[in-house]
Amino acid sequence: MSETLSTLAQPCRHQEEIRKSRFLALAAPVESGEQALAFVREAGDPTATHNCWAYRIGQDYRFNDDGEPGGTAGRPILQAIEGQQMDRVAVVVTRWFGGIKLGAGGLVRAYGGTTAECLRRAERRPIIPMATLALSCGFAELALLKARLHELDASLAAETFTARGADLRLMLPVTRVDEAVSRIADLTRGEGIAARID
Repeated sequence: MSETLSTLAQPCRHQEEIRKSRFLALAAPVESGEQALAFVREAGDPTATHNCWAYRIGQDYRFNDDGEPGGTAGRPILQAIEGQQMDRVAVVVTRWFGGIKLGAGGLVRAYGGTTAECLRRAERRPIIPMATLALSCGFAELALLKARLHELDASLAAETFTARGADLRLMLPVTRVDEAVSRIADLTRGEGIAARID
């Protein structure tokens, strides 16, 4: 996946009717496997014939066919997530059986296609790889550094006071790390020492 990955800006849904069966895809941004499984439990409809699902969060992924023939539902949902260059996403596709069997190929197309269309229509936001910087500075530089964090797209993740000043943990985009280290050295006249720790 060479393109920039994205996730959903907010939950979304898409519904299709395929040969009298109704398919409803519900998708949501997630940050952990636990959050994804909680979404799956919440989004599934116990009155439906099947609640098939998949999620991907980095290298962590899972899928489930919920009674459909093996490989015809969960895996196509996961492949649709990957095909849309998305990550940190969970999708549940609920099927209400309409009386006409779709066959294995038809199920793959129905589950994968409903998912892909749901994600295509969704509002996205890019996933920006983040880094953590550890920074030690004196009390004299602390207020100035904290006032300038927004210029580096950085946020303060932790702050511990020491005898000579403070130890800070900053979160910022990976692409801004080198600039931040240099800028911190300039702002503190070489007194503030910043290093990437992740």
